[in-house]
Amino acid sequence: MDVTGYFCKVELSYHKADDIDMQTLDAKDLPLLFRRRYGAEPLVFRAPGRVNLIGEHTDYNDGFVLPAALDLSTYAAIAARSDRMIRVHSVNLNSDFAFDLDEPQSRAGAWSDYICGVALELEKSGYRLRGADIMVFSTLSMGSGLSASAALEVAVGYALLSVSGEEIDLLDLAKICQRAENDFVGMRCGIMDQFISCHGVEGAALLLDCRSLEHRTVPIDPSVRIVICNTMVHHELAGSAFNERRRECEEAVALLSSSIKGVMALRDVGVEQLEAHAARLPATIFKRARHVVSENARALAAVAALETRDFTEFGRLMNASHESLRNDYKVSCAELDLMAELARGVPGVYGARMTGGGFGGCVVALVEAFATAHFADAVGPAYEKATNLSPMIFTCFPGPGAGPAIF
Repeated sequence: MDVTGYFCKVELSYHKADDIDMQTLDAKDLPLLFRRRYGAEPLVFRAPGRVNLIGEHTDYNDGFVLPAALDLSTYAAIAARSDRMIRVHSVNLNSDFAFDLDEPQSRAGAWSDYICGVALELEKSGYRLRGADIMVFSTLSMGSGLSASAALEVAVGYALLSVSGEEIDLLDLAKICQRAENDFVGMRCGIMDQFISCHGVEGAALLLDCRSLEHRTVPIDPSVRIVICNTMVHHELAGSAFNERRRECEEAVALLSSSIKGVMALRDVGVEQLEAHAARLPATIFKRARHVVSENARALAAVAALETRDFTEFGRLMNASHESLRNDYKVSCAELDLMAELARGVPGVYGARMTGGGFGGCVVALVEAFATAHFADAVGPAYEKATNLSPMIFTCFPGPGAGPAIF
């Protein structure tokens, strides 16, 4: 990861603890911190965040997405207990919580919900878990649109299954983590984030069909780089406009299914079909549907462009995706729009778009390799001058999916 100028490591907010310099803490320090707190030798597992290159808000509509796993991850150090208690400490937040697997749990509206929800959903799915002491640490910023929540879910789920002696099925784990976020946390996300966290491939993105879960790798050509620009505007999706957008998509399906045969999701509607039946939809619902339907087409076209090294076309599709998310889906914001505009103005940039759920978070850009040297100096100061926010800009190197941490 580049760390010069505005290219920087993701900053984490820590409380000072013991004699550890928390500002320079690395994942390899996690076993030492665990031994100090719990007096046991842990196993350590990791799960990556993700950047979605194109295909936004299509996953919960059974559509197509093109995510890549990041080389930024959440780590879970764990040691089994003799009882059924789960005790968790977050290094980033300097916060603790505990719960008994044999007692009913309710949502707390806090970071602990992601862990509690995964543990309870694993048990509901037939896995018998052991109690455990867990310490989590992340190099992902919460609320940045890089799927820190899914990385936390997958890392803890993988760790709990491992110390409980259960066989790990990555597809089953991804589905369980999605259900935990849908049913316990209350955020009606699709499968993309948990799937790529489990199945990421080093050096490649994945084209994922969110209905069948069929997927294939799409290598990232070494002549280009994926650059991520964190606007430092954070969003909360659970119980917010994210769920509202999903309801609007479901309304569109209900209205269209009465006149278009076989429509079970917006995935089943073509661009021309939607235009032909536009009169059946209220104006806002039509715009939401138009984004999803056109975004599915863009995602498939973008894969073809990437595989033929037509980076100019890929960039054009990224730009069109952002405009659709801004104008039809209404999930962008002034800071995201500014960041995308600044990124597109840098020589060597093919295209830029918001990535993630929206309402803040990150912009992703496809950039010629040589252009990364001046990208941050061109974008960072201009963004900071306009917003008084210092962005974090870094190059993404697609990494592998969840598994044991190797230091």
